[in-house]
Amino acid sequence: MSRKTALTIIGFAVITAAGAAFLAAGSLGGGKKQEAQQTRIIIPGETGGGTDSAAAERMAFEDSVSTRVAMDEGEIIVSILSQDFDGDPAEEQVVAYRNLLESESPVYITYIDFDERSGEYRRIWTASTAAAKPGTISLFTADLIGDRGLCIILTGMNSRDEHTMTVFRRMASARSGEPFTKIAELRIDGSIAVQETERSQAYHQGITGDKSFTIIAYSRDAGSSNILDQIEIIYAFVPEAGRYEETKRTRIPGSQIEQRRLRELLSGEPGVFENFINDLWYYVSPQGTLDSRQYIYFDPAGREIIFFGDNAQQVFIWQNSNPTRYGLYIASQNISITTLRRFVDIELASLDSIRIKVFEDVRLKIAAGASWDGSYRRSGTVPRNSVQDEKTIRPAVDALYDSSLGRLRFYPSGEYELSSGGVTARGRYVFFRIHGLELLELRPEGGGGATVPGSAGNTPHATARMVYRLDAAREGDAGTPSFGALSLSRVRLGATGIQDLHEGAITLSPAEG
Repeated sequence: MSRKTALTIIGFAVITAAGAAFLAAGSLGGGKKQEAQQTRIIIPGETGGGTDSAAAERMAFEDSVSTRVAMDEGEIIVSILSQDFDGDPAEEQVVAYRNLLESESPVYITYIDFDERSGEYRRIWTASTAAAKPGTISLFTADLIGDRGLCIILTGMNSRDEHTMTVFRRMASARSGEPFTKIAELRIDGSIAVQETERSQAYHQGITGDKSFTIIAYSRDAGSSNILDQIEIIYAFVPEAGRYEETKRTRIPGSQIEQRRLRELLSGEPGVFENFINDLWYYVSPQGTLDSRQYIYFDPAGREIIFFGDNAQQVFIWQNSNPTRYGLYIASQNISITTLRRFVDIELASLDSIRIKVFEDVRLKIAAGASWDGSYRRSGTVPRNSVQDEKTIRPAVDALYDSSLGRLRFYPSGEYELSSGGVTARGRYVFFRIHGLELLELRPEGGGGATVPGSAGNTPHATARMVYRLDAAREGDAGTPSFGALSLSRVRLGATGIQDLHEGAITLSPAEG
């Protein structure tokens, strides 16, 4: 072998070894940097609004289902919260889970942090909570104490159908001991929530601390014969004790209703209260007036909840519900933004009115719209002269139309049928108004694959929701579309408003039954 050939072989070997070392160093050194992600903030945009919103939602979903470490045998994840608790580059996780190996397992939470010595994530601390039903769990953080430190808050229901709230406070000297200590564990047969108050500008600027938030709960008055009589309980943080303690108790009289009917509705039997709320419910203002411009429609059969307010309609999938002492607790998920969850606590106020408290998934920084908390009255009890906006369109009509796609029948129950060529497609519909425009939404049964009016002619559509602008509709005296010809143009509703899809209009002509 010549000297030149030998030098060439040695040089090639050195370059190869250096390249391998560089790649190995990159893969080892980059591990922590890849794990040290910042908390993602998801801002929902228009449905189908492009790849940016889809990618953001996908990242949020990946964060919500993956843990930094593997769980032990039998541990089933309920909820995951990724957040920076201690100000270092690595993001921590709080995981709520149940243990299937325990016969009556509560929901536990475990704290996962990055260990600089081992160079990997590990479980630092675990504690039990008062909740037991996974489908009711909401896990979030907040500065309850006002000291600019984070508290972990887990709400949910236990096996006795009581509302629970467990609060853990972040300790200042977490490195020397357990990172969190339990400062509240409440169980109540009514509702329970954090009562926030406005804090000073100095607090928001990070200059000083502020007063702590209180926790408010409502329980049945055991000393009263009226089922609807309640007791309001206020819990406040007591610095000397280092935990929340009861500070005030007030009796609140409920409506006097026939008690036998009340016991039937509040018996906890599956489907009883769901059937009771199966209707359109209008908001009652603090002044006692009815406002049909804000309503909630509960559809237990279709497993949907429709919120309409602030000139926008939101559709949520009814995931599961649990009976409570005074009504029903529903967990739901937005039909378009899957990372947005909403919990609805419904209490019976009378045989034609309910009280509602809505809890958003506060992990998402979403601009607040209409406030859904308050009293609601069944739509069938709304007097015509009590509606604030006389031009508010009614959600359902009784009419029959012919079109190029077939015969379309609207039923006053909110259902429709589209018949063409011996094939009948069915679904639900609703008329509503946004910014003065009259709109119609059709939702075929079974999601996609149903034939509904559209520009592509008599072809199935892949979406379960179709929204149209009524270009030629004329409103009658009762706030319903007239029975004249209607022209439907496809539109899309989103955060930016109403977007015209520029598809061919569909004409509906009145037909004889």
